[in-house]
Amino acid sequence: QVQLAESGGGSVQAGESLTLSCAASGYAYQCMGWFRQAPGKEREAVAIILNSGLVPNYADSVKGRFTISRNVAKNTLGLQMNALKPEDSAMYYCAAAARGLRPSGDCEDASGFYNYWGQGTQVTVSS
Repeated sequence: QVQLAESGGGSVQAGESLTLSCAASGYAYQCMGWFRQAPGKEREAVAIILNSGLVPNYADSVKGRFTISRNVAKNTLGLQMNALKPEDSAMYYCAAAARGLRPSGDCEDASGFYNYWGQGTQVTVSS
């Protein structure tokens, strides 16, 4: 059974940085990722990566500002968020997919493929 626990959320000013971390148990998954959901909006993929730590992919809205990282030895997933904007405010979730590989070798970004979820951590960015 895979269990995921996020930490590191908080409230910051626009332009500042935050680092999220996810502690995982178990290794029975192909892909991991960070998703976010703001009030009244659908959950969206922010950044996803293979369980091995290879082939990261990012939402266009965060490219160049966010970096996803995977430490296989410690079984953790990180998200470094720089130059935060008010529109980045949301609940951020760590997720893992038992079967999430595309034929191209990267990970699916649709939330429906991800069957393990953490409780979420709130990120609030004020202008």
